[in-house]
Parts: sequence; C-alpha cells; structure tokens
Amino acid sequence: MDGLESHEEPRAAPPSPDIQRSFVFFLVPDFSMIAFATAIEVLRLANRMIGYKTYSWRLASQDGETVTASNSVEVSVNTSLADERRLLSGKDRPSMVFICSGVNVEKFDNKAVHGWLREEHNRGVAVGGLCTGAYILAKAGLLSGKRCAIHWENLPGFAEAFPKADVYADLFEVDGNIYTCAGGTAALDMMLSLVAEDHDENLINAICEQALTDRVRGPHDRQRLPLRARLGVQNARILSIIEMMEANLSEPLTLIEIADHAGLSRRQIERLFRQHMGRSPARYYLEIRLDRARHLLLQSALPVVEVAVACGFVSASHFSKCYRELYGRSPQQERAERMALEDS
Repeated sequence: MDGLESHEEPRAAPPSPDIQRSFVFFLVPDFSMIAFATAIEVLRLANRMIGYKTYSWRLASQDGETVTASNSVEVSVNTSLADERRLLSGKDRPSMVFICSGVNVEKFDNKAVHGWLREEHNRGVAVGGLCTGAYILAKAGLLSGKRCAIHWENLPGFAEAFPKADVYADLFEVDGNIYTCAGGTAALDMMLSLVAEDHDENLINAICEQALTDRVRGPHDRQRLPLRARLGVQNARILSIIEMMEANLSEPLTLIEIADHAGLSRRQIERLFRQHMGRSPARYYLEIRLDRARHLLLQSALPVVEVAVACGFVSASHFSKCYRELYGRSPQQERAERMALEDS
C-alpha cells in the first residue's frame, strides 16, 4: 500500500505518452517474491509520481503458465519464452530483461532460456538478475569477466561453480548493460539507481517517501549485518580477527599468522575468544569454515572432496569427521537429506 493513495495527488511532471523503458521479468520456479515485487513497485511508483507511463513491464515464464514463488504464491504471466523469442524487433521488444529466481536456482538448467538471454544481450538489450539470477546469467555465459552480485548465502557455491565471474557480496552491481542484485530489498536500491539514470533526484526522493525508506543504499553497501550487530560483540580487536578469518577460509591462517597481523600475542587472542566467543580461536575458525562447507553442500553440486578443499581441509576424511562432530551427520548425509526434502 502507498499510504494515502486515494487522496494524495501524484507529483506530476508534464504529461507525455512516451515509454522510456520496457521490461520483461522472467519468473523461475521458487523465485524470490520480495525481490520481484520490490523491483516492480519502484517502476510503478515512478510512473505514479511522474503522472505518465514512463516504464512498462510484462511477466514471462518458460511455458506461459503460472509460476510459484518460494513463498508458495502463484503468479500468472503475460507471455511465454517462445513469445519473447519471436519479438525480434518492433515496439514490443523490451529494453531490459530480468531473470527472477531464488532458492534451488542451481536446479534450473534450461538451454532455451540461456540462448534467449544471449540473443537479447547480443541485440543490445540490457539483461539482469534478481536475487540468485546471476546464477542463470552465468550459466548462459554472460558473466565471464563481469562484476556481479548474488545473495550472500549463495555466494560460496556460485564462486566455486563460476570462477570466471567477478562476484561480490555487494547489494548490486552494474557492469555495462548487465545488472545483478543480491535480492531482498537490494532490488529496490538497484531499481532506484536505474530510475535515477532517467530522472532527477526529486523523483527518487518521492519514490522513497512512498516506499517508506529513508535513503538509497549504494551498490557496495554490505548485504549482511555488520559483524558487531550479527555477533553481538563490541570488541574491535576480536572483530578484526574474525574478519581476517572469514577472508581466509580456503587457506586458513595459523594462529601465529593471525597474531602477527593483529599485533597481539597468541595468549591474548586465546583469552579474547574465551571471553567474548566462549570458545578457542581454533574452534571458532573451524566452525565458520564448516558453515561455508554446509552452504556449498546444499547449494552446489561440487563433490565432497572439492568442498573440503574449498574450505581449507587437507583430506575428505578429516572434513567428514569435523562435519559430523558439529552437525551430527556426515556431509554425504547432509546432501542426501536435502535432495530427499526437495523431491518430497
């Protein structure tokens, strides 16, 4: 809802029949509703605030049938993939295509969709991905050497699957005519940035007021809560050490190396972790490596031995032993349970 929508007059500009940009939102099963809805709402609010239809959009799916989002809401669409591929020119050809996906994106492997995205890109149509949409763009071969963003939860698996993509844990990335965002409310920030390419700051401020958001975040704002808020820890020295650990998961640092970088003794670091984290630094480091391993197991098809190597373990057997001790099941069982749940 837009607040007092039935009473408030839009902040209109001189009317014009021109449509500056048209969008196709291609919905993939289990897409993220929040990212999809937020993106479209920015365009709707822009039209309303201006007073004429500067943006238009339509929804597409593979077969033209309804698509179910990850929250189980079914969304009807306007066109199919075949319809879109027939629009080679003319007024119905879009200026921008967005892939809308979410959970289980790695299971969507449609060569026709990949071909369509390449065709649109080669014709000069901008392409983008919401939430995990970068995964599909990468499968289509469009992200090699390109900066892109994806939801932090999917980033480890994405980085392993597509090493040629320049992926970041940013809110959104724009590289040439390729737009990607991390999903959630980051879609709002990216779409506001896009609208700002066409219109002045007054329109952006008006949209923000209607959407009850107080600012437009930049592309490089962090996705996750700052460590201080996420962990409930205030000590700057221990936060610095944890950031160092999180940046070195595939090739873990030794405690001596951490101590040298932090300018502290090993004993001081041990004491800090016992006091603030309730465990030794070695144990904490192991847990965050295993957490990354769990994300890779659930969100990629990497063999267990490659997951182990990617998370800094020298052998699959040692990895399995540590994983079982923390999660109560082996890496193989973790993956098998996830697959059984998805198939049920």
